[in-house]
Amino acid sequence: MVAAAAITASAEAEPHTVARLWNEVMLKAIRNDFARPPLHARNLYHVAAAMWDAWAVYDDVAEPIFLKERHHADDVDAARHEAISYAAYRVLYRRYQISPGAYESLPSFDDLLIELGYDYRMTDREGDHPAAVGNRIAKLILDHGYDDGADELGSYAFEFDYRSANPPMVVANSGAGDLLDPNRWQPLSLRLFVDQAGRVQPGRVQRFIGSHWGLVAPFSLPLPGTATMSGDGVFHDPGPPPYLGGAGSDEYQDGFAEVLRYAATLDPDDGVMIDISPRSFGNNSLGANDGSGYDVNPVTGKPYAPNLVKRGDWSRVIAEFWADGPDSETPPGHWNTLANYVTDHPDTERRLQGTGPILDPLEWDVKLYLALNGATHDAAVCAWGLKGHYDYVRPITAIRYMASLGQSSDPGLPSYHEHGLPLQPGIAELITAASAAPGERHAHLAEHVGEIAVYSWLGTPEKDTEYTGVDWILGVDWVPYQRDTFVTPPFAGYISGHSTFSRAAAEVMAHFTGSEYFPGGLGEFVAEKNEFLVFEEGPSETLVLQWATYYDAADEAGISRLYGGIHPRMDDLPGRRIGSRIGKDAFRRALTYFDGTAGN
Repeated sequence: MVAAAAITASAEAEPHTVARLWNEVMLKAIRNDFARPPLHARNLYHVAAAMWDAWAVYDDVAEPIFLKERHHADDVDAARHEAISYAAYRVLYRRYQISPGAYESLPSFDDLLIELGYDYRMTDREGDHPAAVGNRIAKLILDHGYDDGADELGSYAFEFDYRSANPPMVVANSGAGDLLDPNRWQPLSLRLFVDQAGRVQPGRVQRFIGSHWGLVAPFSLPLPGTATMSGDGVFHDPGPPPYLGGAGSDEYQDGFAEVLRYAATLDPDDGVMIDISPRSFGNNSLGANDGSGYDVNPVTGKPYAPNLVKRGDWSRVIAEFWADGPDSETPPGHWNTLANYVTDHPDTERRLQGTGPILDPLEWDVKLYLALNGATHDAAVCAWGLKGHYDYVRPITAIRYMASLGQSSDPGLPSYHEHGLPLQPGIAELITAASAAPGERHAHLAEHVGEIAVYSWLGTPEKDTEYTGVDWILGVDWVPYQRDTFVTPPFAGYISGHSTFSRAAAEVMAHFTGSEYFPGGLGEFVAEKNEFLVFEEGPSETLVLQWATYYDAADEAGISRLYGGIHPRMDDLPGRRIGSRIGKDAFRRALTYFDGTAGN
């Protein structure tokens, strides 16, 4: 797979700063680790804070976060480079020493430190030497991490008092198994579980990652107004999602049924062409999909050129591009690659908030990484706190369960159940003797007259050089557009982490650069023909994703999870709104460290 890191600027970038070098080696370590978004968000923030402190202690105005000291040096640039390197190295080495990719990651940390001219055997923490300052910063951050609520010493509390309300679903069987509560998350049982980073997980039944994450110390989140029944923190509570058979039952049924409409687009041979340029896509209101694009590129003053592609190629590409795996860096890391792309762009001027003097490249990087990763860390704390609190169902459970009950649209038709799957012509239909007759659309399902059929992706092909397309299958057998060794993430749905991470990051990028628009008014990513997709062939033609603004990219990340069958809109849209608040708050908090007023 071409990872997000393959995004490149349109001109050759200048040599990277020491902060960028440590950021890049960390992103590689994340790609070599298990796919654990909240853990990596925390690590990215702590490394960013380590580098920030190592820069700020040599400044007369900026305020460090952890090391409340001031230092002076004859060569400030050299001192900062050394302190940053030791601080980042020590945090990274501790956090990734038990990673499944440690055999690659740890030597890469050593190699970078040595390439920069430093000795990893220098472990002193006393005195004013820059290496000692960096080691001291790392010690403070690592000690903080042992007591910040993540339960790092207890392997991040993968069990942490969480007990599923539902027995596991055996995905290879039809239906949702012995489901007890259709409103609660259901772990999946797979013959082999490979996470989104491509790493084989122990056991065959998913374990909820991060159910306690609302307890983790944030960067800028306000004190929680409420606490969950189990004691997890809840920030920016949007209220409960809709419940089948309870408040919002119709919204539940319609929302999960809508996921099927997205799944029906995952075929490059359906003949549908769409314009995915900013002239047609983007410019949504916050928390909505109501945008119709832009009249002109505000940077060039010219209209955006059309970008016509096969809908089935685009829907599959965004589902995989924003899924961040395998060989990618989870959503928080993904936004670091986007930030690096922006930094490298020839049209970028390193002016904080778009005004004032041009910043030194190192100052730009350490400030950007702090604000960005402080925001994505807070997004993880908030989103996973809500996931642990509401413990909400995923589409594979909801759709299979409703289909097993029947249809909820017409009491006069067979298989009616008020909590069944809503019928949608061409998407979700009742199998009848007529529709299952030879030559008809449900002929291959003739043994299932009276059951519900859905028009959807057919599942992972036997070879990754093939693609399966879309056809009629039984609703009780529905699977999302994911590998058959992954299927759905191992944690609850509400709210969408992708939506929350992405909007928070987009707010930081817009505020930090002083413009909501990508440099030049256009951000792009190229998905090469028959090279980009992982678990099936595609796209059938080379395709270029395009976004005018950071917000457009964030919205695409959110809606991509509907195409991927991972979230319904009631997970996505609140996540966008909450992410906006988180990103703005994190940026404002970062500014107080920049100008030295954080402690006021």
